[in-house]
Amino acid sequence: MPADNLIDGRAIAQEVHADTESRVVALKSAGVEPGLRFVRVGDDPASRAYVGMKERAAAKLGIRSETTVLPEETPEAELLELLEKLNIDPAVHGVLVQAPLPGHIDETKVFSTVSPAKDVDGFHPVNAGKLMLGEAGGFVPCTPGGVHELLIRSGVTIEGVEVVILGRGNIVGKPMAAILCQKKQHANATVTLCHSRSRDVAGHCRRADILVAAMGVAGFVKADMVKPGATVIDVGVNRVEDPAAEKGYRLVGDIDFTAVQPVAGKITPNPGGVGPMTIAMLMRNTVRAAGQQTGGGGR
Repeated sequence: MPADNLIDGRAIAQEVHADTESRVVALKSAGVEPGLRFVRVGDDPASRAYVGMKERAAAKLGIRSETTVLPEETPEAELLELLEKLNIDPAVHGVLVQAPLPGHIDETKVFSTVSPAKDVDGFHPVNAGKLMLGEAGGFVPCTPGGVHELLIRSGVTIEGVEVVILGRGNIVGKPMAAILCQKKQHANATVTLCHSRSRDVAGHCRRADILVAAMGVAGFVKADMVKPGATVIDVGVNRVEDPAAEKGYRLVGDIDFTAVQPVAGKITPNPGGVGPMTIAMLMRNTVRAAGQQTGGGGR
């Protein structure tokens, strides 16, 4: 099985981190220490692990981070009050509320309460609107932003090609489509967004020069659904039971990797593909936010 068609997300994330670290050094020389605040509600093991990875990445880059953990039963109003305080705290440049939140809390209301200037996750309606309109200055959600960076740095042609995205979620699918169809460099693609009501999903996939799977169905994309030579990006994170595994389960993507890799021109492994890029883009957004808020620049 060929290995030279792998897109190494870990290596590309390190390239992004190197650029981010240089910006951190420049900001600190100007007296600005980028600050990132994580907020978790409850003790979901996956959320705890995700925030831990982000904390470690921030520490390596010299970004000061702090995590606030609220009890599962915390009223929505109390969470919103905390966010309002963080919005006006000059030492905090980025705020990330880790999903999922308990059922009694409205995620949309929470994401809308974080200041757009500190919304390093890119979920605030103002940032979503800027992305849709193609306006500069906003924050792009980290996972689709990371996928875009993977494509660019891997030399994948985007302009004029057929892109099929599986999944229409607000975190990946919709913003991914918005990024790739913009009238600008590294975009100008023809984008098809497939979802649970789409007819002939396999037929759409076979047309794709770039296929992005973000639907949350383990191993959904099979070899006969992929156009030979296509670039295949696996965003999925799915838990499948495996008694032989140490934890009793494995995490797999939306792509049947073993079958699809020989067909694809380029393909992301899972893990080691999109995941590291999500964290890299979060760190880059945080440093941009710090620059914009302090007059230190923030492209």
